[in-house]
Amino acid sequence: MRSILISLAATALIATGAHAAPRQTPEQKLAKALEGRVAGKPVDCIYLRDIRSSRIFDSTAILYELNNGTYYLNRLEGGAPSLDSAKVLVTDTHTPQLCSVDIVRLYDTNPWMQSGFVNLGKFVPYKKVTASAR
Repeated sequence: MRSILISLAATALIATGAHAAPRQTPEQKLAKALEGRVAGKPVDCIYLRDIRSSRIFDSTAILYELNNGTYYLNRLEGGAPSLDSAKVLVTDTHTPQLCSVDIVRLYDTNPWMQSGFVNLGKFVPYKKVTASAR
């Protein structure tokens, strides 16, 4: 009976591995997120009140989604080796905007400890391509 269970487990692992999709790089995930959108002119700041969500692309960038559906991509100044999706972004701003001069601190969730920081770069807007624009 034990050999049957081991055999079944091995078969399941082999079958799962054979159908597993190749792991995507952060750049590939980012390209997928921006699919169907076109880049605009970079800006220095975005209003905090307009940010609906943010998404981290490991060691690559932060993508901010605004309430109007526009995405703003921030490729960080000086690189971002400590940036990963398991971290929490904490900003300390003194204006109603998040700007390219701001520093974002990174925190691990358990235990709650600062684990690094990143310097923001310019924000590149990405808007959906409309049918009439094609």
